[in-house]
Amino acid sequence: MGDRATLLESERFGQMRSDVAEVTNSVEEEARHRRAADSGDTAAMSVLGSLLLRRGDLDGAEPYLRGATADGDRAAANNLGVLLHQRGYPDEAAGWWRIAAVGGSAAAAHALGRHYRERGDEPAAEYWLRQSAEQGHALGAYALADLLEHRSDMGAERWLRAAAERGHREAAYRLARTLERRAAEKGPAVTDFATGTGWDPFPTGTGRRDAGVYDTGTALGADRWALTDTGVHRSLSAGAGADAPGRAGRTPDGQGSDAPRGLSLIDEAEQWYRQAAARGHRRAALHLGAILEKRGELKEAGRWYLTSAKDGEPRAACALAFLLKDAGDEESAAIWWLRAAQDGDGNAANALGALHTARGESQTAERWYRAALDAGDINGAYNLGLLCSAQDRTAQAEQWYRRAAYAGHREAANALAILLLQGGDPMGAEPWFSKAAEAGSVDAAFNLGILHAGRDDDGTALEWYERAAAAGHTEAALQVGIALLRDGDEHEAERHLRCAAGGGSAEGAFRLATVLDARQPPPGQPALGEPRKAKTECEEWYERAAEQGHRRAQVRVGMLAADRGDVREAARWYREAAEAGSRNGAFNLGLLLAREGSEAEAALWWTRAAHDGHGRAALRLALLAARRGELAEGRRWCAKAVELGPAEVTERAARLRDALHQELTA
Repeated sequence: MGDRATLLESERFGQMRSDVAEVTNSVEEEARHRRAADSGDTAAMSVLGSLLLRRGDLDGAEPYLRGATADGDRAAANNLGVLLHQRGYPDEAAGWWRIAAVGGSAAAAHALGRHYRERGDEPAAEYWLRQSAEQGHALGAYALADLLEHRSDMGAERWLRAAAERGHREAAYRLARTLERRAAEKGPAVTDFATGTGWDPFPTGTGRRDAGVYDTGTALGADRWALTDTGVHRSLSAGAGADAPGRAGRTPDGQGSDAPRGLSLIDEAEQWYRQAAARGHRRAALHLGAILEKRGELKEAGRWYLTSAKDGEPRAACALAFLLKDAGDEESAAIWWLRAAQDGDGNAANALGALHTARGESQTAERWYRAALDAGDINGAYNLGLLCSAQDRTAQAEQWYRRAAYAGHREAANALAILLLQGGDPMGAEPWFSKAAEAGSVDAAFNLGILHAGRDDDGTALEWYERAAAAGHTEAALQVGIALLRDGDEHEAERHLRCAAGGGSAEGAFRLATVLDARQPPPGQPALGEPRKAKTECEEWYERAAEQGHRRAQVRVGMLAADRGDVREAARWYREAAEAGSRNGAFNLGLLLAREGSEAEAALWWTRAAHDGHGRAALRLALLAARRGELAEGRRWCAKAVELGPAEVTERAARLRDALHQELTA
């Protein structure tokens, strides 16, 4: 309203902008206007007054502006209002703005509307801002949109769009934010950098990327408790302060009244971000970079992040650092994280903490995590808990987890519950698991399933497993699949096992393969010259599990290869399983080696299998010893086979033992 930009918004100065620029730089031209003004030329008085006002010469400008205003020049009346406002006379300024606005000056109507809004007279403010906006004044349209948005009026978006279309960069940015938020409401969020505790558009607890996330090494493990390390996040916040305008107006179908046809909300948001970013809006450049990064256009995303970061946006510097780290340039990433952290970005401080943790520099890491916490990023407390836990500083870890959990950090609540449970306090752990799960922690829901399963409360355990599985938790999907198989619901079990197997669970892949395998017809003998059949789906799942080190799957893949006559492949899988501790793998490998004439090596594998409790391996060793005439050794292995079973083996081993006994006593 009282800024100098208002001077150039009148029709007269919009048309004369280039001339005024020349006049400003030309003493001769100014002198010419002065001579004309002194001789009573109204237009010259108005132009000269505006030049002097722009220069800051209020005393010199005022008489010329008053003179032009007295002759009815509306641009002079507007500029006289600007001058008086700068002198500290807002009421007198408003009087002149009213005169100019009634005379048709859009700039004066805009200034008058802002004047009334500052005084809390919103009806008058809306009237005059609407007058300005309807005349095509970009600042008037933006100010009207801001007023309507503050009141959650549905017409706000229309005027934001009008201002943006006339080149107003803040309007373009806010319109883009409105469209992006609406897209997030309709589906998965596309961009956003969290300022709080997570990477989602950026809520809490889980991260879109965990680049540089501190790995505590205590997740899952022998206790199977799921602990998600998400202290470093990559996202743009839904916005705060200047970044968080009120709800944008919408038509009943959820679309903006003037939205272009044929464009998705995100595509349209991208266009407006581009317009604002091209005009130097650093937050628009940041969000544009995030959209491009999500789409995979990393080079262009990096350019916009760099532009925004150079303009002083710390979140852009942080995002740029993540891109550099992903590209393998950790040193450059550290420089940008440092710059962002020094500018108060908690996420960057967390990233630096993670970087130093990975290098084993725990003291430096702790300092940066504390800096993140001081910057308001609660992930700092969570990461401090992870750091202390990894150093067996359990009491301190619990304190940091509690601080983060009380602040609403769901993964900290989950980690705290695990810590309490490991300390023998299941009653204290359960409420924290519940709190984390209700806040959306998938790991906590899974952990509640484990907790209830340990109490033989299978029904409640299954409910939590199903909840975690529905959110994409691989191990939870496996547990649901196993439970459904146990209940005889093979169809639903298969669906969950496919989810588990597709998510990388070796056990899920193996169990899915066994379900599919049970449906296969018995294999017949291949006809002479018949081409080898393609692998079935169950074989592919067996192989996937086997490649992940699943021993039973390795044995099964070996058996399928042996059935095809591929002895080398069968031996490879049997050996892998046997070396990993599979007694069935060791036994089958022994059979294969014995068939190939390597009886001595076969005996070694059978011995290993027998010592691990494989009855058939013990019986094979007894038969081998009997053939060699080592009767006492044979009796010893017979006794072992009788002990181990199963029934068929026990019967055969007992008969062989009796025969060997007769030989020894004959």
